[in-house]
Amino acid sequence: MNPNKLSFVNPKKWPFFYGYVVLIFGSIGVLFSIPGQTVGVSVFTDPVKDALGLTRNQFSNAYLIGTLLSAFFVTKAGRLFDRFGARFVAFFAAFFLGIALIIFSYSEGISDSIKSGFNTKSWFIPFVLLCLLFFLVRFCGQGVLTMSSRNMVMMWFDKNRGKVNSISSIAVSLGFSSSPILFNYLIDENGWEVSWQILAVCLFIFSFLILQFYRNKPEDFGLIPDGFLSKKKKKKKRVEIIEVNFTLEEAKKTRAFWMFGLALAFNSFFSTGFTFHVVSIFKTQGYEKTEAIAVFLPISIIAISVSTLANILSDYIQHKIYLFIMIFSGIIASVGLLILDDTIGIYLLIIGLGIFSGLFAVVNAVTWPRYFGRDFLGAITGKVMSFLVIASALAPSLFSYCFTSFGSYSYISYILLPFLGFMLIGSLSLKKPEKI
Repeated sequence: MNPNKLSFVNPKKWPFFYGYVVLIFGSIGVLFSIPGQTVGVSVFTDPVKDALGLTRNQFSNAYLIGTLLSAFFVTKAGRLFDRFGARFVAFFAAFFLGIALIIFSYSEGISDSIKSGFNTKSWFIPFVLLCLLFFLVRFCGQGVLTMSSRNMVMMWFDKNRGKVNSISSIAVSLGFSSSPILFNYLIDENGWEVSWQILAVCLFIFSFLILQFYRNKPEDFGLIPDGFLSKKKKKKKRVEIIEVNFTLEEAKKTRAFWMFGLALAFNSFFSTGFTFHVVSIFKTQGYEKTEAIAVFLPISIIAISVSTLANILSDYIQHKIYLFIMIFSGIIASVGLLILDDTIGIYLLIIGLGIFSGLFAVVNAVTWPRYFGRDFLGAITGKVMSFLVIASALAPSLFSYCFTSFGSYSYISYILLPFLGFMLIGSLSLKKPEKI
């Protein structure tokens, strides 16, 4: 397949290493997944559930079902990444995410029409509709577009993988932390329906840019990760860049795959549940909506600082250290949620989430190619992404039921803390995988 098909851009003729172009557009690609991420959906929670006549639990359960459905297909999308590359996989993900948002913007009218057709006022109609729409936005946004964009950047770098990911992480963290404020402004100015339509148009435009600038791997153009492959040093370079590649089946037999995967899933669970109900969580403590959304700023500042340092150091130190720091920061955040009625609880929550989110950006991008190679990176990260998707699917409902059943979100910590204890014990004997 022609790697430049349907594009006017040729990486061979670029005046500098094309990997830096890939870095820019890959980072933008992750940012364009925000409408399918919890941080993007959460701002639409209250106006959409009210417009469709759903309770908080019903809305959370629709999110649960739609996200769980998407988890079953994410691993297969990872295999498509290995087969067809980031360019075409990301294009279809962005394009169909835009279509999903267009349909979402008309969900109230679609629901009312179906209700009228069946002569019913049942909540089940909008519930099923939301399940299907959440499946589309979560699969295309959180799953495929994120995975393909992030993996593409990692494919173009090796020795500088950590440093490059630090740049990407800063941009992504800033984008994710500011997106609730931007989305909230769009909703206040235009309503939730038009806001989704605006985001959809942006996605359609970006899908065209994906075809122009996304490229799968440097070897397709006579390049190597980090730079050009000169003819004189061709043989020497080939020796230098030899890497051990694990298949998904081989990776699943290692302790590192499961411990790192579960740690990332914990972050997905906690951050999703917190973000999805952030307005309600802080409302129980007497805070307004704008104050609740503003909490993402200090979390982002900590995350950016941690990820920048950790990315730079990731090229030189064992990633096992990051795993232990992630576990301890998860404990800090869980304790913070448990004592949220005390001011110190808010600080612990912010610090714990900030550190964990910062290291999440490093481990989820750098650790997998560092530990398991690039040849089957799509299948491996696709499987890990299914863990994250399942965790993010369960979180909103469990957080919601804790609140509606016990009157407080803090009780979720009684589940999280034992899990982190299990993770700590399971990680003590972890080593970097070696292929026999």
